[in-house]
This record gives sequence, C-alpha cells and structure tokens, in this order.
Amino acid sequence: MIAVKYFGAIAEKTKIQGEEISFSDLPLHQLLASLEKKYQLNALSFSVAINQKIVQDKANYILKSNDIVALLPPFAGG
Repeated sequence: MIAVKYFGAIAEKTKIQGEEISFSDLPLHQLLASLEKKYQLNALSFSVAINQKIVQDKANYILKSNDIVALLPPFAGG
C-alpha cells in the first residue's frame, strides 16, 4: 500500500487530502502519470516528496510498500 498526500492547490484540485494506492514496486513516474490523468494536474506545478524527502529523479524511482508520497505546491521564500 502506498499513501499519497495532497497539499495546497493540488488538494483543492483533487478535492481530497490523500488516498491509498494498492501497489508496491510501482515506478513513481507511472503513479504521477496516472494521478495527472485522473485529476488533470498537468497545469499545476508541484514537487514530489517520498517519506519526507524531495525526489529529483522521478523517472527512475520505484515506490515500495508503505511509502508516503506527497505532492507539494511550490515553496515561497521568506
């Protein structure tokens, strides 16, 4: 099971705070493509964190059971 959490504009667009996906050993890029299609997220800019760490290499990351994926809006400095 993989938990997906939504924040900011992404949560507003999906109308939920998160959901659980019944997969493990799932490529991150495949999950993101599925979520972008399901919720039409392609117009939104967001970062991806897995287990509270920002992921830069989305193309090659494989999600494991119990991972927590967070879709985060752009951060403002200050």
